[in-house]
Amino acid sequence: MTSDSEARLRAVSLRVTRPRLAVMAALRDHPHVDTDTVIALVRGDLPTVSHQAVYDVLRALTDAGLVRRIQPAGATARYEMRVRDNHHHVVCRSCGTIADVDCSVGNAPCLIASDDHGFVIDEAEVVYWGTCPTCVTKRSEGS
Repeated sequence: MTSDSEARLRAVSLRVTRPRLAVMAALRDHPHVDTDTVIALVRGDLPTVSHQAVYDVLRALTDAGLVRRIQPAGATARYEMRVRDNHHHVVCRSCGTIADVDCSVGNAPCLIASDDHGFVIDEAEVVYWGTCPTCVTKRSEGS
């Protein structure tokens, strides 16, 4: 039986390898993680995988459009499997937690460029910043 990850890899003409499957499983189960976390998660299944192998897999999956690399200002790069749906992110200024936000609703004039300079625009990136519920609770308990 072919897994969803195997089918996705084959659909973009990438070989199915254990490191690729392990990285995809890590990102499926743990969205918005950084490279070091991906390495740690993958080593749970493949203890001898090298840092370079994971970096190479992340690059190949990102280049193929199977993985999205996000890097909010001032934060390390994170990776996720949710691609091609024009969703956005909310980032906690305190702890760095990231959560998905579906495409903005209502009047969103900032998503339409006032001057596209001749570009054919296919995506607008929005990052919402704030404080997550856990950090809000910690602040209120500490005051």
